[in-house]
Amino acid sequence: MQLKKLSLQHYRNYDEVYFETGHMVNIIVGPNAQGKTNLLESIFVLALTKSHRTHQDKELIQWDSSHTLLHAEVDKKYGTCQLDLTISQQGKKAKINGLEQKKLSNFIGSLNVVMFAPEDLEIVKGSPSVRRRFLDMEIGQVHPAYLYDLSQYQKILAQRNNYLKQLFASRDSKASMLEVWNEQLATFGVKIIKKRQSFIKKLQSWAEKIHLGITGGNEQVRIAYSTAFDSAALEDETVLFDQFMIKLSQVKEQELRRGVTLVGPHRDDLLFYINDKEVQTFGSQGQQRTTALSLKLAEIELIREEVGEYPILLLDDVLSELDRYRQTQLIETFQNKVQTFITTTGIESVDLGKLESASVIHVRNGSLT
Repeated sequence: MQLKKLSLQHYRNYDEVYFETGHMVNIIVGPNAQGKTNLLESIFVLALTKSHRTHQDKELIQWDSSHTLLHAEVDKKYGTCQLDLTISQQGKKAKINGLEQKKLSNFIGSLNVVMFAPEDLEIVKGSPSVRRRFLDMEIGQVHPAYLYDLSQYQKILAQRNNYLKQLFASRDSKASMLEVWNEQLATFGVKIIKKRQSFIKKLQSWAEKIHLGITGGNEQVRIAYSTAFDSAALEDETVLFDQFMIKLSQVKEQELRRGVTLVGPHRDDLLFYINDKEVQTFGSQGQQRTTALSLKLAEIELIREEVGEYPILLLDDVLSELDRYRQTQLIETFQNKVQTFITTTGIESVDLGKLESASVIHVRNGSLT
């Protein structure tokens, strides 16, 4: 998969920008606050219809503009694909080869990306919500139907929480509608848990090999899905559904007191271990950074396995964060097989000796040369 053309209108600090590239490695150079990260973010937004940096779509629209337009031409295994995304105060409109898509989930997956940025260290050492967001966005890329199940679950969760708050306020102990919400929550919750479990197993398989390579065979990484349900229940959807319903009945009194849903994938977590020690708590900063790197490199291979071709790799100011050895590991992984876009404040922070050929794009005040 290769991005051949990208054009933006009224996107963040870009009034209008267009560039073409036939290169596998593209280095985007410029001082801070000139728009380097915005350029990488726009490619990410074209892939997932949302930013990795903000939940507010209006922040993507240039100041004093009513909308932003993003366009890309992507070479894929089965031909060229034209992607268009319009974001306005009224919402989003997406087109593939000129045809408007009724659902954004039909658009997601047309372009696959893996983003690696300094803040990705938070996937390892940050809060559980960061890891859940990571899971949801990455699974959504390769299985867009997952995003539909997730959105349905989130709607039901919000409605169930509102109902619990109403029951608490009215002191109504009958909770006659709660059983209906429970069944709907469990139905979509089971789908999400099963998809996450399958994704994590595949991610673990790739990350384990990659991490052993990076650490010279000294460290074995393990990824575990932390959920309220027994590991045996995860193997069978019917058993998992029954256990979900039982757990909800067990915490009913607590939920009525607190007015919030206490069981489900919205409370799950992802745990990382190196040589059976939890990285979040006991890992050094170097181990946390290496775990994050292994995770991102594993993502590349997993996406190739799932969709049949490599995604585009976006490296936002991370090479300068890595020592020469980890830089080499990263560069050798993507060299000649993964199209890569790298941002940096100075070309000297990139080990150019390891790159066979690269285009260099200079960014200043929202303009490219």
